[in-house]
Amino acid sequence: MDLTATQRDRAVGVLLGTAAGDALGAGYEFGRPLAADHPVGMIGGGLGPFAPGEWTDDTSMAIAIAEIAATGADLRVEKSLDYVVERWERWSRTAPDVGVQTRSVLSTAAARGICAQTAREASEARHLQTGRAAGNGSLMRTAPVALAYLDDESGLVDAARTVSELTHFDPDAGDACVLWCTAIRHAVLTGEIDVRIGLGHIDSDRRRLWEARLAEAENSHPSAFTGNNGWVVAALQGAWSAISTTPVPEDDPGAGNFRADHLRLALEAAVRGGGDTDTVAAIAGALLGAVHGASAVPSQWRLMLHGWPGLRTRGLAQLADRIVNNGEPDRFDHTYAVGRGTPMPVPHPHDDKVWIGAAHSLHSLDATVDAVVSLCRVADGHVPAEATHLDVRLIDQVGENANLDFVLLDTVRAIELLRAEGRTVFVHCAAAQSRTPTVAALYGARRQGLSIDQALREVCAVLPLAEPNPDFRAALRRLHAAEEAR
Repeated sequence: MDLTATQRDRAVGVLLGTAAGDALGAGYEFGRPLAADHPVGMIGGGLGPFAPGEWTDDTSMAIAIAEIAATGADLRVEKSLDYVVERWERWSRTAPDVGVQTRSVLSTAAARGICAQTAREASEARHLQTGRAAGNGSLMRTAPVALAYLDDESGLVDAARTVSELTHFDPDAGDACVLWCTAIRHAVLTGEIDVRIGLGHIDSDRRRLWEARLAEAENSHPSAFTGNNGWVVAALQGAWSAISTTPVPEDDPGAGNFRADHLRLALEAAVRGGGDTDTVAAIAGALLGAVHGASAVPSQWRLMLHGWPGLRTRGLAQLADRIVNNGEPDRFDHTYAVGRGTPMPVPHPHDDKVWIGAAHSLHSLDATVDAVVSLCRVADGHVPAEATHLDVRLIDQVGENANLDFVLLDTVRAIELLRAEGRTVFVHCAAAQSRTPTVAALYGARRQGLSIDQALREVCAVLPLAEPNPDFRAALRRLHAAEEAR
C-alpha cells in the first residue's frame, strides 16, 4: 500500500510496541498485581532470566512470522508456514522460555519431520485430546500478520486463523487473533482504536460471547484477569482492559502531557496487572503501537530493546518496513552527498561534548564519539558499530509528524541521559538544515536556561544551512513556553 508517513510510523509501531511491552513485562512475569503507583521498568530477569530490555518468546516468535512476511510471501501458503514452523523449532532448541503448549506441539512435530503439516496435526491432536489448547501463545505473536494484509482484510482473517492453528487449534485462540489483527490493521490505517471492528468475522453464535468478554474488560482492572491470563481470552481481556481503562492524555506541553504517553501508561498498567505480564503487555503493545506509532515508544526503551535473533530496535523497524513494502527492496538513497555549504561536525555551542552536523560525517567521526542520534534515515554500517545508536522517526515535512512535540522532547531527554552517562554524542540529520538545529536548540535552551530564540540563533550561527521548518519552530515555542511556565 502507498502509506503516508504517519501510517508507516504506526505500522512500524506495531512491532516496536510488541517488543517494548514484552521486554517491559519480562521482569515481572507471574508476579502479583502491583499498586497503581508502583514504578515499572525494563529491569530484566523473569523466567529467562533476561537482560534489561531483552524481549522474550512473544517477540521472538513474532519475528519468525515477520521474516517471511517481509519477503512478500503469503502467510496462508504451505511454503511460508513451513518456514515459520521450522524457524520456531530451531529457535526453541536454545530459547530460555518457551510456552508449554508451543513446546509440546513443536517437539511432537519435530519427531515426525518438522513442517507446517506436522505442527498443525500435533496442534489439532492436542486440542482434541486435552480440550486445553487455548493458551495465549498464538495471540502474543500475531501482530506481524496484521501488517502483511493491510490491503486485504479478508486475507488477514484467513491468515490470522491459519497461523494461530499451527500451535493453538482452539477456536478461542483463532477468534482472538482475528479480533486483535483486525483492530491493529484498522488502527494503522486510521489511527483509531476499535477492538470490535473484527466482530463480523467471528461466527455468529460466538459473536455475542466475545462482545460480553470485551465489555467485561472495559469495566475491570487488568488485575481482574491475572489468575488465568495464560488463557488466550483472559490475556486479551487483560490487554484490552489496560488500554481501554488508561485515560488518553490531552496534548498539553505546558503540563508535560502528550497523547503519545498513552502507549507508555497503558503498557505500565498491563504489567501492573500481574500474572503473564510479558505476554499481556506484548499483546497490548501491538495495538498501542498501531494507534500511536513507533514515534510514541519512549527513546529510553528503544535504546534498550534487543533480543533473538540478534536484533535491536532498528532491526525491528526494518522488518516492519519491509512487510508493508510487500518485500520490495528499500530504494532510499542513503549516500547524502556533500553539497556546497554542507557543514562538518561542530561542537554544540552550549555543550562541547555534543557534536552536531550532517549525515555524511558519520564516516569520519572523532574517536571520542560513542553515541549517535540519527534524525534521518541511515544505512546499515554507517554508524560506528561500537557506538550507542538512537534512530528517531522525525520527518522534515510540515504536517507529517503526529507526535512532534513528544518526539522532540523525548529525543532531547535521550541526549541528556546519554550525556549524564558521560557519553560524547553526535546529533545529525541529512544536511543539518532543519531537524538537527531544532533538536540542538531545544537541548541548549534546557541546558543553559536560555530563551528558545537565543538558543536557536546560537545554534544556527554554527550550522550554515540551518533553517528549521515552520512546524518545528512552532513546536519549539510550545515546548519552551511549557518549560518557562514550570
